Amino acid sequence: MKLHWMAAGALLGGAIISLGGCDDFKSNPTAAARTASAAPTAAGATGALVTPVATTAVTPPPTEVQPRSGEPDLALAPPVTLAPPEGSAVPEARAIDGAEFASRGTVAAKRRLLIRAQVILDRAHFSPGVIDGRDGTNFRRALTAFEAANNVGTSPPGVLATLDAAAWQALMTADSGPVTQDYVVTPEDEKGPFLGTVPTAMVDLAKLPHLGYATPVQALAETFHMDEALLRALNPKADFSVAGTSIVVLRPSAAPLAPVARVEVDKSIDEVRAYDASGKIEAVFPATVGSTERPAPSGQWAVKGVAPNPTYTYDPGRLSFGDASQGKLTIQPGPNNPVGSTWIDLTIQTYGIHGSPDPTQIGKTASHGCVRLTNWDAAALGHAVRNGTPVLFVGAQSRKA
Repeated sequence: MKLHWMAAGALLGGAIISLGGCDDFKSNPTAAARTASAAPTAAGATGALVTPVATTAVTPPPTEVQPRSGEPDLALAPPVTLAPPEGSAVPEARAIDGAEFASRGTVAAKRRLLIRAQVILDRAHFSPGVIDGRDGTNFRRALTAFEAANNVGTSPPGVLATLDAAAWQALMTADSGPVTQDYVVTPEDEKGPFLGTVPTAMVDLAKLPHLGYATPVQALAETFHMDEALLRALNPKADFSVAGTSIVVLRPSAAPLAPVARVEVDKSIDEVRAYDASGKIEAVFPATVGSTERPAPSGQWAVKGVAPNPTYTYDPGRLSFGDASQGKLTIQPGPNNPVGSTWIDLTIQTYGIHGSPDPTQIGKTASHGCVRLTNWDAAALGHAVRNGTPVLFVGAQSRKA
């Protein structure tokens, strides 16, 4: 499966760029050459010129299925009329689409309720991160932000919201459409090549020509913002490796994020907030923000550029993790690259906002100083920012290394 998105603003320049404070990367110079405002070369920078990475458009899915990856193909003209979306006809999916707060008595009913709530939050750009049907911290932070934005919060300041009757009513008022859909696995989904088991050692990652998906299940789960375990649970008898297989998937955000005028990175609660020019919140994302060993920066900086499909350079002379005995290593692009499939470069050297190969760990494990999002959230934010968009780091660093 190949995901497709366009860079926001000017792509990061294909020049030699010095990094290392959190995650070293290199951008796509072929794409950057198409813009007149690429990021400048850092004075005294060390590194290597980037290998061009071509972006590939996917074949659009059938009109009744939401665009893959939650991002519409901007090259296609919208249809004149749109039929109301239909949910999956599979019984379990219909139960999810029909979940109600008053019927949450059993474990299964509560899980269906949480799945529906998480998809609605995702579509409203209050991201719960990976959608898993669990009442976790990322979900509760997303719900807290949604309640604050809609003036329905009942939780005391500083206390994360729980899904109560008032919150559910606000979610239903905002979006009562189906959150499931049927999807037929395509030959494109099965092309790969797939990695199987993704290596963990940098030296082994550096041997691979592309950091693609491990399996078709990982690719499909990321496309629809789902936890792999949830995708399997909704399709217990499906063979995801066979084109033509019909599966139940979720229906996450389809609308692109509106232009962002300002970004806040909150180090104290692992959260990234995007605002429009009037100061209204446009989006909230769960994040992993630095660590006490390698803290994220403080103060106001700005977006320097956006690099889709970044390569990653492990330089033991400037990083404090990994096996230094192998020297500097270059890791090729792909969704399982250490910085994921999008890098948003900042004007503070060596720091950026980027994707992640494992969405389940967002907000749960420390980063090496940078700001880590799910791949789809990083892509959405990358679409919406421009060179010069202010990025303000607030709060106190609390996550331990």
